[in-house]
Amino acid sequence: MIMDGNGRWAKKRHLPRVAGHARGVKRVRDIVEFCIARDIRYLTLFAFSTENWKRPVDEVNHLMGLFVSALENEVSKLHKNGIRLRIIGDLHPFNPRLQALIASAEARTAGNNRLTLTIAANYGGQWDIQRAFAGWMKARQAAGLAVTEQVKPEDIDLKPYLAMAYAPDPDLVIRTGGEQRISNFLLWQSAYAELYFTDTLWPAFGAAEMDQALVWYAQRERRFGQTSQQVQAVAR
Repeated sequence: MIMDGNGRWAKKRHLPRVAGHARGVKRVRDIVEFCIARDIRYLTLFAFSTENWKRPVDEVNHLMGLFVSALENEVSKLHKNGIRLRIIGDLHPFNPRLQALIASAEARTAGNNRLTLTIAANYGGQWDIQRAFAGWMKARQAAGLAVTEQVKPEDIDLKPYLAMAYAPDPDLVIRTGGEQRISNFLLWQSAYAELYFTDTLWPAFGAAEMDQALVWYAQRERRFGQTSQQVQAVAR
């Protein structure tokens, strides 16, 4: 899910943008509860992109503060409900306290399997692919293979080195807020995802809106390059 529209939600109510972000955190809780109730096993939320550092300093600082607060206050609840928390992205720019909270939260919830909740923070799909390729090259070197050796494109397998190698590729990508783009989110992994765009702003996106997205998804025919006739023949 690409959670968009916090600032606009606040502006419509003559509130500061940070109020929209605070409301957005509450909406995360609601969607997590929804996924548990529907036995959805993987939920990935795009919280902060590599491009979001360009926003006003005060807003960025507030977002970092909300991240710290959420980790301090929500991890125990996640753990109690059997939720595994993963954070993907380049964590090096975050302050030491935030990095420590992330490491602690991931370690504490590592054994849970009811729902894997992934937060993409300082994440970008291009960064992910570049990092994965670097990881693949490093593995080749470790195996004693020459970097200069000619490699066929089909022999390059980046999947094990992507940030979400632990999870299946997404079936459905939802973006709130009216924009119709994926904004550098899970570029590799979303190759065959269904893309659902809604005008509803993230702080107003609740269970009813999530149900609408799932109804829409259920009507999609997942072909993965095949024809409708092939898919229907397998279904029979």
